[in-house]
Amino acid sequence: LILFGVGVVAQVAAADIGDHDSIAWAWGLGVTLAIYVSARASGAHLNPAVTFALAVYRDFPWRNVTPYVLAQTAGAFVAALLVRWNYSEVLAQADPGHTIKTQGVFSTLPGNGELPVSSLGALRDQIIGTAILLFLVLAITDARNDGPLSNLAPFVIGLVVVAIGMAWGTDAGYAINPARDFGPRLASFLTGYGGAWRDQYGDLYFWVPIVGPLVGGVLGAGLYKALIGRFLPAAGAPEPEPAPTKVPAEAA
Repeated sequence: LILFGVGVVAQVAAADIGDHDSIAWAWGLGVTLAIYVSARASGAHLNPAVTFALAVYRDFPWRNVTPYVLAQTAGAFVAALLVRWNYSEVLAQADPGHTIKTQGVFSTLPGNGELPVSSLGALRDQIIGTAILLFLVLAITDARNDGPLSNLAPFVIGLVVVAIGMAWGTDAGYAINPARDFGPRLASFLTGYGGAWRDQYGDLYFWVPIVGPLVGGVLGAGLYKALIGRFLPAAGAPEPEPAPTKVPAEAA
């Protein structure tokens, strides 16, 4: 996830190769490939917001939440260090002082560091964006629903991330994942980005892409369960009989 996601942002921001669309597609492909890699081992929990929301609704044991979140964050941290190392020369040329100019390569900023969005506006955005993510992930993976067949669910979830990036990327850079933001943010801080914890206004911002996704994930999962999940038949239930196409003669 981070190798492709942070890597593409580094390429666009530091080398001017690619654009917003390539960023959205690379993040989505990173999600798809990461799910295929980790699905059997961990259920493809790449996101603390997913892990936390599933634990809240008793779909995931609480005893596993802390080790999963630590693993997710550690993975994001190590991958971001690799991207930072690989793009070190290019980043140094584009931004010798390692300032807010390229800070967004590793972590998100309100209004992507350029537009007039406040921390509260970004928090709102992260709650909404992550709610959309969890609502759709549950819809796609619910065995009682008509989800993608032939093991295509990871690909469709990747498309969800592409869509969120294309439609909800302006206000806060669509972190929608605390580990995705905090791990690379810590990596950038330890490698020369002294302002990594703050936004372009000088305010502490690192908490927004942590709190927003955790709240939004619970909200989105709850909405799915309340509006869709409770109306679906139990797993293995027989299909309902189709409606008659002709009126019986005796009824006529």
